[in-house]
Amino acid sequence: MLTVKRISDLQSEEAKQLFEIRNTVFVIEQHVDHDLEYDEHENEASHYLAYFGNRPCGAARWRFTESGIKLERFAVLAPFRSKDVGLALLDAILNDVIPLNKKIYLHAQMSAYGFYAKHGFMEEGDHFWEANIEHVTMVYKPE
Repeated sequence: MLTVKRISDLQSEEAKQLFEIRNTVFVIEQHVDHDLEYDEHENEASHYLAYFGNRPCGAARWRFTESGIKLERFAVLAPFRSKDVGLALLDAILNDVIPLNKKIYLHAQMSAYGFYAKHGFMEEGDHFWEANIEHVTMVYKPE
């Protein structure tokens, strides 16, 4: 069973698990500098942890910016990819942020472009590089 939980206590065991997932995916697998992965927005962001059964397997966050609501740090552990964990995280976040009636956007890695395009996001602007990975801004525009 796939479930997603919002994590509000960043000192909790669940928060430790979501940061471990992000470390595995971004720092270890993608070679993102640790100081870029963990930033000054951790405390203001809303964090989510996905479980496959009782195993923590994915993480994501969102936060308010001057441009609207930015979805960030979507990470799914390798054994759980292609099991709809990313979609469960995206759905949980969208359910929370759509009622806020603000622009919803993200910086998609090109490897995840198709996933976001399939779920209501449209490319906006030029491609750019963050943490040595090609990205593009995508804005949520459901049909």
